[in-house]
Amino acid sequence: MAEAQALLPVVDYLKIPDDGDPYLEGAKCGNCGAIYLGSRRACSKCGTVGGFSSEKLSNKGELYVFSIVHRSFPGIEVPYVSAVVDLEGGGTVKGNLINVEPTPETVKPGMPIEVIYKTAPRKDAEGNEYLTYYFQPRG
Repeated sequence: MAEAQALLPVVDYLKIPDDGDPYLEGAKCGNCGAIYLGSRRACSKCGTVGGFSSEKLSNKGELYVFSIVHRSFPGIEVPYVSAVVDLEGGGTVKGNLINVEPTPETVKPGMPIEVIYKTAPRKDAEGNEYLTYYFQPRG
């Protein structure tokens, strides 16, 4: 078995700086200012190709839409809330909403949320640990 590496990001748009807190990174169009999660070659808003800059995304946002999942892969605890969140300042992100009762009475579009970062619940075959992100209600 290979020696385990340092904590790794679960997706390439999750950044783990050596001297700061983790964050999600987007791409900002230099022409119209639209912000997208991860890197982009072309802007779907204005059609510009190239000219994107990296943008640190906010850890605060608003729940746009959600689904309460009742059936999943073996070993995945259900029900859970799959959510799409619009972040303050731009960027739309999909993830799981935690620390809330997964019912339509408690989860509402428009509710304020925050992005939090945690170690993923499992390691890979080489023993590597991953950092992932979740959403939780902002209170």
